[in-house]
Amino acid sequence: MNLEDHVGDVIRKARAMTGVTAEAAAKAAGLSAEELAGLEDSGKSARKPDYRTLAALVGLNGAKLETLAAGWLPAPTDLGTWRELRQITTTRGGNTVHCYLIWDEVTREAALFDTGFEAEAVFKVLEENGAELKHLFITHSHHDHIEGLPAIKERFPTLRIHTDTKGAPPQHRNRRNDCVHLGSLRITNRETPGHAEDGVTYLIGNWPDDAAHVAVVGDAIFAGSMGGAKEHGELAKAKVREQILVLPPDTLICSGHGPLTTVAQEKASNPFF
Repeated sequence: MNLEDHVGDVIRKARAMTGVTAEAAAKAAGLSAEELAGLEDSGKSARKPDYRTLAALVGLNGAKLETLAAGWLPAPTDLGTWRELRQITTTRGGNTVHCYLIWDEVTREAALFDTGFEAEAVFKVLEENGAELKHLFITHSHHDHIEGLPAIKERFPTLRIHTDTKGAPPQHRNRRNDCVHLGSLRITNRETPGHAEDGVTYLIGNWPDDAAHVAVVGDAIFAGSMGGAKEHGELAKAKVREQILVLPPDTLICSGHGPLTTVAQEKASNPFF
């Protein structure tokens, strides 16, 4: 699976977060304005940019930015380690988004994290595994993550919804000390706003065979990048550092876009951190 963001996307997002103009960034990179625009658009440049000087200007790690430009990808993940975890992917208008389904191997109680664009693929996985959906955890309320919500609520009217959205009814609002039990699995939450006002990360633990924790992060962080946060870049980065990158190194990061990754890989290779 390709990264959600190529090196040009990362530079563009970092510029937006820091308010650096295209002209200043191009000068730092040793490129013309047209060359920088091409790099940000395609992730490619006919001339090698001065990534380290550019990175220092826009708040990125220069060495990690060079590694990303050279083709870095996270190591492939075998989801068989987490037998009751599925990544479900939907696409619309060129935008590909992931949601995640888990269930307890004994009770067959299931929880869904976001919905993606449509619900049919979710229903199919539930039916194939004899699982009954009990909970829906929303990482943030951007449309590509919740388009399937009406169909899911229609199929499962007693579904319990969990969200950090301020306008949600009180019974659906996350509390920071919540611990939801799904059979033997345990689900807690950590606030990760910045990309979205209601951004929240869900941490799933107590997996069979001592499998590592799973963090469903929405768009707070991607493999090699993070969700755009033009007006709240420092908040977004601070929350990722405080709430996600402090988790054990082998914690599996399940993002809303792009490939699976781990805390260790993002600490080592993500240019934003």
